[in-house]
Amino acid sequence: MENSVFDQLLAKFKDPISKPSSSWWILLVAMLMIIAVGLFALIQQIVHGHIVTGMRDHVVWGVFIVNFIFFLGIGYAGAILAGIFHLTRLQWAKPLHRIAVWFSLIGLCVGPIFIFLCVGRLDRIHYLFTHARIQSPITWDVMAILTNLILVSTYLYIAHIRDFAKLRDTDVFDLPKWKRKLYNKLALNYRGTHEQNHRLNRAQNGLAATMIPAAIVADSLLAWLFGMSLRPGWHSTLFAPEFILVAIYSGVALLIVLMWFYRRKYQLDNLMTNQHFQYAGYLLLLLCLGFAYFTLSEYITEWYNINETHERWLDKFLTIGEFGIMSFAAIGFAIVIPLIILIIPRFRNAGSITVVSGLILIGLWLKRYLIIVPTLETPHLPIQDIRPEYVNYQATWVEWSLSLAGFALGVVLLLLLNYLAPSIPVADIERDDEIVVPKPFYKTSNE
Repeated sequence: MENSVFDQLLAKFKDPISKPSSSWWILLVAMLMIIAVGLFALIQQIVHGHIVTGMRDHVVWGVFIVNFIFFLGIGYAGAILAGIFHLTRLQWAKPLHRIAVWFSLIGLCVGPIFIFLCVGRLDRIHYLFTHARIQSPITWDVMAILTNLILVSTYLYIAHIRDFAKLRDTDVFDLPKWKRKLYNKLALNYRGTHEQNHRLNRAQNGLAATMIPAAIVADSLLAWLFGMSLRPGWHSTLFAPEFILVAIYSGVALLIVLMWFYRRKYQLDNLMTNQHFQYAGYLLLLLCLGFAYFTLSEYITEWYNINETHERWLDKFLTIGEFGIMSFAAIGFAIVIPLIILIIPRFRNAGSITVVSGLILIGLWLKRYLIIVPTLETPHLPIQDIRPEYVNYQATWVEWSLSLAGFALGVVLLLLLNYLAPSIPVADIERDDEIVVPKPFYKTSNE
């Protein structure tokens, strides 16, 4: 394929690489305003203490930990998907590769912030490093997050070197002088020689092969923080594999949402085809069935050998006045609706798969909430003569503001990554001399 075709592809990303559009700035300013509100809420929490949140002596965790698990799951899922895409050499998956690495980095950067918000004394955060105890599961999590963050950041940079060099040399659009100098330094004098490509490929292979098991171990460690407790709903050997599956499930759903956005934003219909969405839909269907299996196993094992504590815990999921609506919504969004849409070919198209992916993300966030709060609201012994607000958790505006600020920070990081490089690896696709699209498994009536 002629280089002019790839120059045309690179030209699609003039906004925002060369000059961000007004919509880019509007979205950036809006996200920064949400972050500013979150910072105000953080100041209130620091000044007045955790009394301004819904967390109390019994429910010591809330939406902060829910967001922590959600973002870390996305971060680990992105690392696993990127590693698989690279090692399997799936040519048609190349346009999706960079998106997976991007949201992996964002998840690993934003997620740990929420665990800090649960700490009463932020001035003692450094004790996690200066007074770490290997016996503490939290120390395991700190080491796992840092290890994955280093691996993903290094892999992300190496995977961008070819595009940095292309942007350094391009005359497709004008770049500010400071930015061209930045690309010149980031490209590390890459000239496309055989030796340079060989070294880059070896580095990417090693990092990709390391990221996958590192992410699996890290997500398992996160699950063991709960599974090693004797609390009802947590003490289970299913937690580690369930956390890994749910993380990948949410990662694939987010990948589909971002695919849809980038396809519309940059007119990438020839790179992110309807068949890409079909393939992603098949993967969603498999993950949905796996999630349904784990959900059934979780509840049926708790129900079979039931005692008073577990009975009170299970009742919370069926009582409309407590968590009934949320639990039914989680099952509907993450299991029932996806199964209906993804199984029936007539309903399965790029738009419906994207909508289903958005519902899955909501349902899996609710699932994380149901893992945390109902268990903490179910003590081993019944509590009497105590104010209900000390047992029943209700998130306050401070927690919701900080939660929205965390999601806004993720959007800001994504905008900055888009400002730095194209959302698809243009240089890697150019080296293949062709654009490869996936072939359908079979013909359907709406194709």
